[in-house]
Amino acid sequence: MADAFRAILISRGEDKSQRVERVTLSAEDLMDGDVDVAVEASTVNYKDGLAITGKAPVVRRWPMIPGVDFAGTVIASRNSKWREGDKVILNGWGTGETHLGAYATRARVKGEWLVRLPDAFTPHEAMAIGTAGYTAMMAVIALERHGLTPADGPALVTGAAGGVGSVAVALLARLGWHVVASTGRASEEGDYLRGLGAAEIIERSELGGEGKPLMKERWAAGIDAVGGRTLANALASTRYHGAIAACGLAQSMDLPATVAPFILRGVSLLGIDSVMAPLARREEAWTRLAADLDRDTLAAMTRTIGFSQVEEVARAIVEGQVRGRVVVDMARD
Repeated sequence: MADAFRAILISRGEDKSQRVERVTLSAEDLMDGDVDVAVEASTVNYKDGLAITGKAPVVRRWPMIPGVDFAGTVIASRNSKWREGDKVILNGWGTGETHLGAYATRARVKGEWLVRLPDAFTPHEAMAIGTAGYTAMMAVIALERHGLTPADGPALVTGAAGGVGSVAVALLARLGWHVVASTGRASEEGDYLRGLGAAEIIERSELGGEGKPLMKERWAAGIDAVGGRTLANALASTRYHGAIAACGLAQSMDLPATVAPFILRGVSLLGIDSVMAPLARREEAWTRLAADLDRDTLAAMTRTIGFSQVEEVARAIVEGQVRGRVVVDMARD
Protein backbone atom coordinates (compact mmCIF):
# COMPACT_ATOMS: atom_id res chain seq x y z
CA MET A 1 0.00 0.00 0.00
CA ALA A 2 1.40 3.38 -1.00
CA ASP A 3 -0.11 5.03 2.07
CA ALA A 4 0.93 2.29 4.52
CA PHE A 5 2.77 3.29 7.67
CA ARG A 6 4.04 1.54 10.76
CA ALA A 7 2.76 2.16 14.25
CA ILE A 8 2.69 0.89 17.80
CA LEU A 9 -0.85 -0.13 18.70
CA ILE A 10 -2.26 -0.76 22.17
CA SER A 11 -5.38 -2.90 22.37
CA ARG A 12 -7.39 -4.29 25.26
CA GLY A 13 -9.22 -7.58 25.59
CA GLU A 14 -12.60 -8.26 27.16
CA ASP A 15 -10.84 -9.02 30.44
CA LYS A 16 -9.14 -5.58 30.17
CA SER A 17 -5.74 -7.16 29.65
CA GLN A 18 -3.55 -4.93 27.51
CA ARG A 19 -1.54 -5.88 24.43
CA VAL A 20 1.13 -3.80 22.70
CA GLU A 21 2.19 -4.65 19.16
CA ARG A 22 3.94 -3.10 16.18
CA VAL A 23 1.62 -3.05 13.18
CA THR A 24 1.23 -1.72 9.65
CA LEU A 25 -1.75 0.56 9.07
CA SER A 26 -3.11 2.66 6.21
CA ALA A 27 -4.34 6.24 5.98
CA GLU A 28 -7.90 4.92 6.22
CA ASP A 29 -7.16 3.85 9.81
CA LEU A 30 -6.43 7.41 10.94
CA MET A 31 -8.94 9.55 12.81
CA ASP A 32 -10.53 12.80 11.68
CA GLY A 33 -8.27 15.81 11.17
CA ASP A 34 -7.40 18.38 8.55
CA VAL A 35 -3.61 18.03 8.46
CA ASP A 36 -1.57 14.91 7.66
CA VAL A 37 2.00 14.83 8.96
CA ALA A 38 4.95 12.58 8.18
CA VAL A 39 6.27 11.98 11.69
CA GLU A 40 10.07 12.22 11.83
CA ALA A 41 10.68 12.16 15.58
CA SER A 42 8.87 11.54 18.83
CA THR A 43 9.91 11.08 22.44
CA VAL A 44 9.13 9.00 25.53
CA ASN A 45 7.46 10.90 28.37
CA TYR A 46 6.36 9.53 31.72
CA LYS A 47 2.76 9.62 30.49
CA ASP A 48 3.74 7.53 27.46
CA GLY A 49 5.30 5.00 29.82
CA LEU A 50 2.06 4.81 31.80
CA ALA A 51 0.05 4.31 28.60
CA ILE A 52 2.22 1.53 27.22
CA THR A 53 2.61 -0.34 30.51
CA GLY A 54 -1.00 0.18 31.56
CA LYS A 55 0.16 1.37 35.00
CA ALA A 56 -2.41 4.17 34.92
CA PRO A 57 -5.62 4.75 32.91
CA VAL A 58 -4.06 7.16 30.41
CA VAL A 59 -5.63 5.60 27.31
CA ARG A 60 -9.35 6.33 26.96
CA ARG A 61 -9.99 5.03 23.43
CA TRP A 62 -9.23 1.54 22.17
CA PRO A 63 -7.30 0.55 20.18
CA MET A 64 -4.82 3.42 20.50
CA ILE A 65 -1.53 4.54 18.99
CA PRO A 66 0.27 5.98 22.04
CA GLY A 67 2.65 8.95 22.08
CA VAL A 68 1.80 12.52 23.07
CA ASP A 69 4.51 14.37 21.06
CA PHE A 70 5.73 14.48 17.51
CA ALA A 71 7.68 16.65 15.09
CA GLY A 72 7.53 16.27 11.35
CA THR A 73 6.55 17.62 7.94
CA VAL A 74 3.08 18.38 6.62
CA ILE A 75 2.29 16.09 3.67
CA ALA A 76 -1.34 17.13 3.11
CA SER A 77 -3.43 19.97 4.49
CA ARG A 78 -7.07 20.97 4.35
CA ASN A 79 -6.37 23.77 6.84
CA SER A 80 -5.60 27.27 5.52
CA LYS A 81 -2.81 27.82 8.07
CA TRP A 82 -0.70 24.88 6.92
CA ARG A 83 0.64 23.72 3.60
CA GLU A 84 2.71 20.81 2.34
CA GLY A 85 6.32 21.02 3.46
CA ASP A 86 5.71 22.98 6.68
CA LYS A 87 7.70 21.78 9.69
CA VAL A 88 5.47 21.35 12.74
CA ILE A 89 5.36 20.23 16.37
CA LEU A 90 2.50 18.69 18.30
CA ASN A 91 2.34 18.43 22.10
CA GLY A 92 -0.65 16.99 23.92
CA TRP A 93 -4.25 17.73 22.89
CA GLY A 94 -5.23 14.19 23.86
CA THR A 95 -3.00 12.46 21.31
CA GLY A 96 -2.09 9.04 22.61
CA GLU A 97 -5.09 9.21 24.94
CA THR A 98 -8.28 9.92 22.95
CA HIS A 99 -6.77 10.65 19.52
CA LEU A 100 -4.35 8.36 17.68
CA GLY A 101 -0.89 9.46 18.73
CA ALA A 102 2.74 9.91 17.83
CA TYR A 103 4.24 6.40 17.70
CA ALA A 104 3.55 6.07 14.00
CA THR A 105 5.24 7.36 10.90
CA ARG A 106 2.07 9.18 9.90
CA ALA A 107 -0.46 11.22 11.87
CA ARG A 108 -3.67 13.09 11.10
CA VAL A 109 -4.60 15.88 13.49
CA LYS A 110 -6.42 19.19 13.72
CA GLY A 111 -4.43 22.09 12.35
CA GLU A 112 -5.08 24.21 15.45
CA TRP A 113 -3.16 21.66 17.52
CA LEU A 114 0.08 22.33 15.64
CA VAL A 115 2.88 24.78 16.38
CA ARG A 116 5.39 25.82 13.74
CA LEU A 117 8.84 24.34 14.38
CA PRO A 118 11.16 27.21 15.44
CA ASP A 119 14.07 27.80 13.05
CA ALA A 120 16.42 27.24 15.99
CA PHE A 121 15.52 23.55 16.27
CA THR A 122 15.56 20.45 14.11
CA PRO A 123 12.68 17.97 14.55
CA HIS A 124 15.09 15.81 16.58
CA GLU A 125 15.89 18.72 18.93
CA ALA A 126 12.22 19.63 19.25
CA MET A 127 11.53 16.12 20.50
CA ALA A 128 14.56 16.24 22.78
CA ILE A 129 12.54 19.03 24.39
CA GLY A 130 9.10 17.45 23.90
CA THR A 131 6.20 17.88 26.29
CA ALA A 132 8.59 17.53 29.23
CA GLY A 133 10.72 20.50 28.20
CA TYR A 134 7.80 22.56 26.93
CA THR A 135 6.09 22.01 30.31
CA ALA A 136 9.27 23.03 32.15
CA MET A 137 9.35 26.25 30.12
CA MET A 138 5.71 26.97 30.96
CA ALA A 139 6.56 26.49 34.64
CA VAL A 140 9.46 28.95 34.39
CA ILE A 141 7.19 31.50 32.70
CA ALA A 142 4.58 31.02 35.46
CA LEU A 143 7.18 31.74 38.15
CA GLU A 144 8.26 34.86 36.25
CA ARG A 145 4.66 36.03 35.88
CA HIS A 146 4.33 35.61 39.64
CA GLY A 147 7.07 38.22 39.92
CA LEU A 148 9.90 35.96 41.07
CA THR A 149 13.49 36.51 39.97
CA PRO A 150 16.87 34.94 40.83
CA ALA A 151 17.44 37.82 43.27
CA ASP A 152 14.65 36.43 45.46
CA GLY A 153 16.58 33.27 46.34
CA PRO A 154 17.19 29.69 45.17
CA ALA A 155 14.87 27.64 42.97
CA LEU A 156 14.07 24.00 43.75
CA VAL A 157 13.59 21.38 41.03
CA THR A 158 12.21 18.00 42.08
CA GLY A 159 12.61 14.86 40.01
CA ALA A 160 15.61 16.72 38.68
CA ALA A 161 17.18 13.90 36.66
CA GLY A 162 13.93 13.17 34.80
CA GLY A 163 12.70 14.79 31.60
CA VAL A 164 10.89 17.82 33.05
CA GLY A 165 13.50 18.20 35.78
CA SER A 166 16.51 18.11 33.46
CA VAL A 167 15.15 20.85 31.23
CA ALA A 168 13.98 22.88 34.24
CA VAL A 169 17.45 22.74 35.81
CA ALA A 170 19.08 23.82 32.54
CA LEU A 171 16.62 26.67 31.93
CA LEU A 172 16.70 28.06 35.47
CA ALA A 173 20.49 27.90 35.66
CA ARG A 174 20.92 29.71 32.35
CA LEU A 175 18.48 32.40 33.54
CA GLY A 176 20.65 33.03 36.59
CA TRP A 177 18.92 31.04 39.31
CA HIS A 178 20.76 29.17 42.08
CA VAL A 179 19.23 25.76 41.40
CA VAL A 180 18.67 23.16 44.12
CA ALA A 181 18.15 19.81 42.39
CA SER A 182 16.30 17.06 44.26
CA THR A 183 16.74 13.49 43.03
CA GLY A 184 16.51 9.95 44.32
CA ARG A 185 19.77 9.15 42.51
CA ALA A 186 22.07 11.82 43.94
CA SER A 187 25.19 9.65 43.97
CA GLU A 188 24.62 8.50 40.38
CA GLU A 189 23.34 11.72 38.85
CA GLY A 190 25.33 14.37 40.71
CA ASP A 191 27.81 15.04 37.91
CA TYR A 192 25.04 15.00 35.31
CA LEU A 193 22.95 17.56 37.22
CA ARG A 194 25.91 19.81 37.94
CA GLY A 195 26.67 19.68 34.22
CA LEU A 196 23.16 21.02 33.55
CA GLY A 197 23.76 23.88 35.97
CA ALA A 198 22.58 22.68 39.39
CA ALA A 199 24.33 24.51 42.24
CA GLU A 200 23.16 22.12 44.98
CA ILE A 201 21.95 18.52 44.93
CA ILE A 202 19.77 17.08 47.68
CA GLU A 203 18.47 13.57 48.23
CA ARG A 204 14.82 12.95 47.46
CA SER A 205 14.44 11.61 51.02
CA GLU A 206 14.87 15.14 52.40
CA LEU A 207 11.46 16.01 50.96
CA GLY A 208 9.82 12.62 50.51
CA GLY A 209 9.01 11.78 54.12
CA GLU A 210 6.45 13.05 56.58
CA GLY A 211 7.09 16.72 57.23
CA LYS A 212 5.65 19.59 59.22
CA PRO A 213 3.06 22.21 58.24
CA LEU A 214 5.86 24.79 58.14
CA MET A 215 9.57 24.03 57.78
CA LYS A 216 12.73 26.09 57.45
CA GLU A 217 12.50 28.56 54.55
CA ARG A 218 14.89 27.28 51.87
CA TRP A 219 13.86 28.47 48.40
CA ALA A 220 11.89 31.24 46.77
CA ALA A 221 10.63 29.23 43.81
CA GLY A 222 10.29 25.69 42.63
CA ILE A 223 9.24 23.41 39.80
CA ASP A 224 7.75 20.13 40.97
CA ALA A 225 7.11 17.11 38.73
CA VAL A 226 6.61 14.69 41.62
CA GLY A 227 3.55 15.60 43.71
CA GLY A 228 2.68 13.81 46.96
CA ARG A 229 4.67 14.47 50.13
CA THR A 230 7.52 15.94 48.10
CA LEU A 231 5.32 18.78 46.89
CA ALA A 232 3.80 19.26 50.35
CA ASN A 233 7.24 19.57 51.94
CA ALA A 234 8.50 21.80 49.13
CA LEU A 235 5.63 24.19 49.86
CA ALA A 236 6.31 24.04 53.59
CA SER A 237 9.95 25.03 52.91
CA THR A 238 9.20 27.90 50.51
CA ARG A 239 10.14 31.43 51.48
CA TYR A 240 7.66 34.21 52.20
CA HIS A 241 5.66 35.09 49.06
CA GLY A 242 7.44 32.42 47.05
CA ALA A 243 5.77 29.95 44.69
CA ILE A 244 5.98 26.38 43.47
CA ALA A 245 4.86 25.47 39.93
CA ALA A 246 3.35 21.96 39.96
CA CYS A 247 3.34 19.96 36.74
CA GLY A 248 3.60 16.25 37.58
CA LEU A 249 2.69 13.33 39.80
CA ALA A 250 5.55 10.85 39.54
CA GLN A 251 5.36 10.19 43.29
CA SER A 252 1.64 10.61 43.88
CA MET A 253 -1.49 12.49 42.88
CA ASP A 254 -2.16 13.21 46.57
CA LEU A 255 -1.17 16.45 48.27
CA PRO A 256 -0.94 15.84 52.04
CA ALA A 257 -0.35 19.51 52.87
CA THR A 258 -1.89 22.09 55.20
CA VAL A 259 -2.95 25.66 54.51
CA ALA A 260 -0.11 26.97 56.72
CA PRO A 261 2.33 27.92 53.91
CA PHE A 262 -0.43 29.73 52.05
CA ILE A 263 -1.89 31.79 54.90
CA LEU A 264 1.21 32.34 57.04
CA ARG A 265 3.86 32.89 54.36
CA GLY A 266 1.74 33.87 51.37
CA VAL A 267 3.16 30.98 49.36
CA SER A 268 1.46 30.22 46.02
CA LEU A 269 0.93 26.92 44.25
CA LEU A 270 0.88 27.45 40.48
CA GLY A 271 -0.77 24.74 38.41
CA ILE A 272 0.79 24.03 35.01
CA ASP A 273 -1.38 22.46 32.30
CA SER A 274 0.48 21.83 29.07
CA VAL A 275 -1.95 19.36 27.46
CA MET A 276 -4.79 21.75 26.59
CA ALA A 277 -2.90 25.06 26.82
CA PRO A 278 -4.07 27.68 24.28
CA LEU A 279 -1.99 28.29 21.18
CA ALA A 280 -0.63 31.68 22.32
CA ARG A 281 0.93 30.15 25.43
CA ARG A 282 2.38 27.26 23.43
CA GLU A 283 3.97 29.63 20.95
CA GLU A 284 5.35 31.76 23.78
CA ALA A 285 6.91 28.69 25.40
CA TRP A 286 8.54 27.50 22.17
CA THR A 287 9.81 31.01 21.42
CA ARG A 288 11.38 31.17 24.88
CA LEU A 289 12.88 27.69 24.50
CA ALA A 290 14.55 28.78 21.28
CA ALA A 291 16.03 31.78 23.10
CA ASP A 292 16.82 30.35 26.55
CA LEU A 293 17.73 26.67 26.16
CA ASP A 294 21.35 25.99 25.25
CA ARG A 295 21.51 23.43 22.43
CA ASP A 296 24.72 21.85 23.70
CA THR A 297 23.12 21.37 27.12
CA LEU A 298 20.06 19.88 25.43
CA ALA A 299 22.27 17.43 23.57
CA ALA A 300 24.01 16.46 26.81
CA MET A 301 20.72 15.37 28.39
CA THR A 302 19.43 13.49 25.33
CA ARG A 303 19.82 10.03 23.83
CA THR A 304 18.22 8.64 20.68
CA ILE A 305 16.47 5.31 20.23
CA GLY A 306 14.78 3.52 17.36
CA PHE A 307 11.15 2.60 16.85
CA SER A 308 11.61 -0.93 18.19
CA GLN A 309 13.00 0.32 21.54
CA VAL A 310 9.99 2.40 22.57
CA GLU A 311 8.35 -0.31 24.68
CA GLU A 312 11.55 -1.07 26.58
CA VAL A 313 12.17 2.60 27.39
CA ALA A 314 8.50 3.09 28.32
CA ARG A 315 8.84 0.41 31.00
CA ALA A 316 12.10 1.92 32.24
CA ILE A 317 10.74 5.46 32.56
CA VAL A 318 7.88 4.29 34.77
CA GLU A 319 10.42 2.57 37.02
CA GLY A 320 12.42 5.79 37.33
CA GLN A 321 15.37 4.41 35.38
CA VAL A 322 15.53 6.98 32.59
CA ARG A 323 17.78 10.02 32.80
CA GLY A 324 16.99 13.20 30.92
CA ARG A 325 15.33 13.08 27.53
CA VAL A 326 14.83 10.31 24.97
CA VAL A 327 14.22 10.97 21.27
CA VAL A 328 12.57 8.35 19.07
CA ASP A 329 13.96 8.47 15.52
CA MET A 330 10.98 7.22 13.53
CA ALA A 331 13.17 6.26 10.55
CA ARG A 332 15.32 3.99 12.69
CA ASP A 333 14.27 0.53 13.72
